[in-house]
Amino acid sequence: MFKIFEKYLRGWGYISDEELEIIRAASVEKSLRKWQSILHDGEVWKINCFITSGCFRLYRFGKDGTDHTLRFGVENWWISDQESYNHGTPSINNIEALATSTVIIWTKEKWDELMITIPSLKLFYEKLLARGYETSQHRIYSLISGSAEEKYLEFQKTYPKVFNKVPLHMVASYLGISRETLSRVRKEFTKPK
Repeated sequence: MFKIFEKYLRGWGYISDEELEIIRAASVEKSLRKWQSILHDGEVWKINCFITSGCFRLYRFGKDGTDHTLRFGVENWWISDQESYNHGTPSINNIEALATSTVIIWTKEKWDELMITIPSLKLFYEKLLARGYETSQHRIYSLISGSAEEKYLEFQKTYPKVFNKVPLHMVASYLGISRETLSRVRKEFTKPK
């Protein structure tokens, strides 16, 4: 499992074998079954979580009990509740595995130590957070300005491995459209031409 993370991390820039061994020693590998949660609302998120296989979703419940999918995470992605992590506050979100999955985790304490010990990892993490912020900005714009068709196409582009792995109601929730609208849009794009 760690070899997957090693390849991913080396793709971001230089890191020595010694530094990788320090990172590995601070990590824990975990397997999750389908529908298993790694975060429930009310808990404090205290880990960094890299997905080596499988699929996750970050979601929360609205006042009416409807769940709203905020993001998905697949292989070679991170899944997190950054607000709870940064402030040590109870989360309003949930994170669950949508398939049998494996992850590598680091506690906040161990991760903070790694940031001090390995400057290249700190630089990587800063770039990762900046990229996450940019992605969030793009998603907000898409949600407030995009048509159902544009949202659907953007989702397929962003999450090519997800669409056929998750229930349609979760995709519709993520896109901010009804399941009926999603079915109609999908049908339009799958019609023979």
